[in-house]
Order: sequence, then C-alpha cells, then structure tokens
Amino acid sequence: MTDRLIKPVGRGFLFLDSHPAGCAQLVQDLTDQVEARTEARTLESRPVALVVGSSSGYGLSATLAGLARYGIDGVGVSFEKAPTVRRTATAGWYRTAATAAYAAERGSEFHFVNADAFADTTKADVLDLIAERFGGVDYLIYSVAAPRRVDPRTDTTYQSAIKAIGRPHRTKSIAFEDGNPLLQEVEIEVATDAEVAETVQVMGGEDWVRWVDALEERKLLKDGFSTVALTYIGSELTGPIYRQGSIGAAKAHLEETARTLSAKGIQARTSVNGAAVTQASSAIPGIGLYVSLLHKVLGEKMQTPIQQSIALWDQLTGEVEPVLDEEGRLRLDRWELDPSVQAAVREKWEAATEDNIGEVADAAWFYSEVRRLYGFDVPGVDYDQPTEVDVDWPAKA
Repeated sequence: MTDRLIKPVGRGFLFLDSHPAGCAQLVQDLTDQVEARTEARTLESRPVALVVGSSSGYGLSATLAGLARYGIDGVGVSFEKAPTVRRTATAGWYRTAATAAYAAERGSEFHFVNADAFADTTKADVLDLIAERFGGVDYLIYSVAAPRRVDPRTDTTYQSAIKAIGRPHRTKSIAFEDGNPLLQEVEIEVATDAEVAETVQVMGGEDWVRWVDALEERKLLKDGFSTVALTYIGSELTGPIYRQGSIGAAKAHLEETARTLSAKGIQARTSVNGAAVTQASSAIPGIGLYVSLLHKVLGEKMQTPIQQSIALWDQLTGEVEPVLDEEGRLRLDRWELDPSVQAAVREKWEAATEDNIGEVADAAWFYSEVRRLYGFDVPGVDYDQPTEVDVDWPAKA
C-alpha cells in the first residue's frame, strides 16, 4: 500500500500530481450522466470502436459515452505516465483505470494500450489486438492532442506552435495567482512557414490517415465502417490565435484529410465540438477567458463534452440523423456559435478589466474545472484523507 495525502501543487494551469480518487469519481460522475440507449448485447453484436486519445478531454468523453450508451467493445489508446517514488501517475492514467473498471462492470470488453499513438509499433500492437479479439472495427474516433510528434517513417521530430499567421495578435487572457483571477494582455508572435508546417504535421490529419490505412491493409474495417476526427472552430474572438492561427492550419488539414478519405470510399468526417475546459485548451492564450465568459453567459445550458459525446454516438450509430454543415462536418457546436450567445460573450469580453474580471467572467468555475482535470475539486472526495497512488494500468483481458 502506498497511500499518500495528495494536494494540488503546481503553477498556473499545470499541477505536479493528480488525485487518484478524484479521477475515479470524475469518471463515475460522467457515466452517471449517460442514459443507456440499448439493452446488453452479445459479443457478436456489440459495436467495436477504436478510440485514439481515450484518456482525456473529448476522447475520454467519447469512450465513456460509447460504453455507457451503446455498450461498445474495443480499444483505447493514450500515452500516460505511471506513478513514481516522488510523483503520482498522470490524471489520464487514473481515469483510464477507472474507465476500464466501468467497462468491466458493464460487461464490455474494452482494452487500453498505453503507448505513443504516432508510432508504427503502437499501430501494429493495437491492430494485432483488434484482429485477435474482435476481427475488425466499426468506428475509429481520432482525438489526439499532443505538443510534438515523431514521424516513425523518418524519425523526424515535429513541434507544434501556438502562434498567429500573417501578423502578430494581442489578446486578453486569464491567469490565476493563488486561485485569484488576473486579466493579462498577451502578445502572440507570428509563426514562420516552418512552424506552421510542423504544427500541421503534429495536429493535422496525417496520423489519422495512417491509422485508417493500417486498418484497411489488415482488412480490419468492418462493413459500414466510419471514422471521425474531433476538431474545433470556435468564436471570432479566439479566431486569430486558433482558427486563423497555426493551430487552425492543422485543423484545416484535418478537414481536408476527411475529404481525401471520403474520396477513397471511407466514410470519414470531422466532428466540430464546442468549447470546453481541457488540458490542451487551457494552454492556449485567450481560450480560458473565452470559456469563462461563455459559461457566465450560458451557465448550465453550456453543453459539456459528455453531452456532446452522447450526441456524437447517436449520430454515428444512426440513432438520429447526422447534423451536418455545408462542408459535411458534424456540428456539435451550434449552441456555442448561436449569434445571441456570441454577442453576449463579446460584450463581456470587451467589458472585462483587471478590476472586474472576477465578476464579468465565471473565473471561479473555470479554475475549479482546471483542478478537476487533475482529480481535485470533485464533489464526494475527501481530500484530507490519504489515497492509494500505485494504481495498475488495466491488464488486457
């Protein structure tokens, strides 16, 4: 037993440790929000899904929604760190352990592979597992957020950049000092052509294609196979740093990849999700402030990742008609981009100052949501009690 008293120690939006019990409770809370749509199925009739990026953010929500609503089988892939003598495991490690336990309780056969999703060796191992256990997949959900990528074919390391394109951009951004919100002005540098190209290599669609191609080469695409890559468009307020910036170039490549796959006869789409507090989004200047303002405007009407993932699965399975835009993208973000919502957010954005940021934005909610990413501030967890930190990665069935 290695029980430890875990406290949230870190800087900004990054914490050194995560709380195992809090992460497990968070998974339970998310699954409790999902209403099962189907009765228990036999192994032969269960949908089989491969979720690349299954331990955090929208990938985690997609995994949990699929398990809870449709009893999916399959494989989740993520890259997490195990506990050490000095540090706990990453939050995604503990969330994955809790997700595996939930899948077992549901009677789903769902395996989790802890490895670099970009590596060819990972693809080979995952496809071997799929071939052995399921004979193929019905769905591939691609939800990878990584700062860098090593191309296994060339051994080249690509680094993503969060920068503007064309000209520098200044934006308001929220930060916290001892839990108190601060409003900052942040200068966003212009990305070089090389930085844009590297960002596309990391966050674009090349690896998504390689997963699809690898499945196809192994004849593991079941009849009616479909795949979706999760993406984001967002507001005009964040456009210069996101959609019109280096990240946006990668997202545009992701959408072009969907069209390329579709032209080959693969049913492939991007799913445009709404804004949320994730470990990836909190690192982008301006996004935290924008999401805080969005929640201030919408409150409980703001759709969570698990709510959006329920809608995603309903559309993937044909339970409901897909909601597409003119470019063929699934749109789960219409609630966010409603003109009246955006007008209210813009009004608050322009009104936000150093003196009123705590009132204009829902800063306390945002900060608590960031802490919840690491398993803190989760209702029902006693943080004054030690908790077991040596949690095993789920074993393959």
